[in-house]
Amino acid sequence: MTGSNGFGRIGWVMVLIAFTALYGALHLRVNAVKSEVRLAERRIVSLQQETVLLETEFQTRSNQRQLATWNDVEFGYSAPRPGQFLEGERELAQFGTPRVPGSPEPIMVASAPQQSGSPSFAEFLSPPAMAASEKLAEGSPLARGAARVASGGIAGAAE
Repeated sequence: MTGSNGFGRIGWVMVLIAFTALYGALHLRVNAVKSEVRLAERRIVSLQQETVLLETEFQTRSNQRQLATWNDVEFGYSAPRPGQFLEGERELAQFGTPRVPGSPEPIMVASAPQQSGSPSFAEFLSPPAMAASEKLAEGSPLARGAARVASGGIAGAAE
């Protein structure tokens, strides 16, 4: 009885090993199919994106055709010819006309001189603040802060 019981245990172990091997093979096959499904889904998404891109390009090209038709029929525009391009600034300057007498001077913002007696930037923005800062006592911290703000400095910065 002990001999048959030992063969029975070995039989069950063999069956367990066989089913474990079959489960492993099935598991690998399922993962392989999942991987193929993921690849197919990615391919579908990329094809959909390509379809959208091609549809957009098709619509753009059909609009270009329509615009070219309108251009030819209604507006009469044409592409520039080689003789219409300029070689440089001198050739462009030849198209200019000299200034007529009485015309205003050209605006020169970057090199405009500062006029004497003109208000500072802070005075220009808020003249009442300047008047209030003049009324404050000279030695008070509030007066120094107001003067610093009025002169364009940063309030509260170390002196």
